[in-house]
Amino acid sequence: MSFRLTYATMYNPPEAMHERFEEAMARVEAAGGARHPLFIDGADRDAAQYVERRAPFDSHLRLGYFALADAGDAHAAMEAARAAYPAWRATSVSERARLVRRVGEIMEARVYDIAAALTLEVGKNRMEALGETQETVDFFRHYADDFESHAGYVNALPDDPIDGAASHNASVMRPYGVWVVIAPFNFPLALAGGPTAAALVTGNTVVLKGATDTPWAGRLLADCIRDAGLPPGVFNYLSGAGRDVGEALVRHPHTSGITFTGSVPVGRQLMQQMGSGAYARPCIAEMGGKNPCIVTEHADLDRAAAGIVRSAYGMGGQKCSALSRLYVHERVADALIERLQAQIAAIRVGDPRRRENWLGPVVNATAYANYRQYADALRSSGARVISGGAQLGNHAADPALANGYYVEPLLAEAPLSHPLWQQEMFVPILMLHRYRDRDDAMRLANDSPMGLTAGFFGSESEVPWFHDNIEAGVTYANRPQGATTGAWPGYQPFGGWKGSGSTGKAIASFYYLAQYLREQSRTVVE
Repeated sequence: MSFRLTYATMYNPPEAMHERFEEAMARVEAAGGARHPLFIDGADRDAAQYVERRAPFDSHLRLGYFALADAGDAHAAMEAARAAYPAWRATSVSERARLVRRVGEIMEARVYDIAAALTLEVGKNRMEALGETQETVDFFRHYADDFESHAGYVNALPDDPIDGAASHNASVMRPYGVWVVIAPFNFPLALAGGPTAAALVTGNTVVLKGATDTPWAGRLLADCIRDAGLPPGVFNYLSGAGRDVGEALVRHPHTSGITFTGSVPVGRQLMQQMGSGAYARPCIAEMGGKNPCIVTEHADLDRAAAGIVRSAYGMGGQKCSALSRLYVHERVADALIERLQAQIAAIRVGDPRRRENWLGPVVNATAYANYRQYADALRSSGARVISGGAQLGNHAADPALANGYYVEPLLAEAPLSHPLWQQEMFVPILMLHRYRDRDDAMRLANDSPMGLTAGFFGSESEVPWFHDNIEAGVTYANRPQGATTGAWPGYQPFGGWKGSGSTGKAIASFYYLAQYLREQSRTVVE
């Protein structure tokens, strides 16, 4: 198909895409219930314990049995990665890039089956699942191309001006060693595959730990890497609890660097751990967002409403880039609210396998309970709930929702004193405030310790003001495809300011791969 799937283009796909997804879903469901082992040193590895996983949209649907790694498995993976490192580091730039691209090719050939598994495991609708899978393919291609374009980061420098001798100089970037990747549940393929591709192409070996809620995605990634022919030990996959497996990996003496995506408290703890010890080691941490959008009185309100709804409620608000704080000029607030209410009412909530349903469930019982807690906190603290607010699981009026973690998209106008303005909720809740002065809206938008993404809707002449003043690493102006969401490799680098990121460098940016390398200055005198 000529259709180019990205998060910005997913709203009008060809019919053939739907047909192929539904065929893949039938295949994947028919093969459900299998056992999924760990992957260490080029081979499957059984664990002492397996856990049954069921779909978040239907607790009766068994997905399979997934290995739970322990500290011994973590040690075995680290030993395998350490043993494989010297040969992988010595592999040529072109060969590493070829193998990394090959992973992407294999994944693209399986894009529909992997997307079907993501829908079953995470509860994403088909477009979000296909988007994540194709995004991961593009990470493998992008990083291979990027590394080769820099010639492996080897740069000749001028000779020293020494009479009677030739003193040759060069700057050479070298890998660190064994790199640990810790992935989240919400993008369990892309936020595992992207850092893995970056670490591998730069010459590091990898141990990946997937999230406990979504172990299937990491195993599917491991299958693609295995089938691409990477040497044993270069990539290893574990699943298990962070307090057990994650802690063992972080504390392991072979760990040379970490890429982590998850909560602020865990990210900060990892940064401290990696900064201690005999010497500091790199920690690339992306730690969420509390993302704002400003709408001025000059905005196209139809465009704004589309972008706001897509970013606030897409995937149940379970994106670190999700919109959660909306600041609207008082002159247009009522008109925008009317449009938002209409769009929210049109959202189909239900089984994400079905084409007509745009919003599936939240991921687990904890998120489901959190939604209820936040909705009650808004009502009891002076907020006006404009739309939504109900848990839909066990809803007598719709038995189809009875066995899933379904909730309504919630829009609330809340006083600025409400503590939820400062809390990342990770559920489909959007809070709204009317403002009078544009600079006051900017002050409120920046009033957060996080600074991941931000959106703006207003006149063309106001866009430079927005960009010059907003404190966020990813910005979108007048974007109906998503007010704060939708970054794609090669189009929008993705990384946060302030407490949202540890490095100030963005995923798939000009500066990303260099973080997986350390510089060595070389001088040779003839």
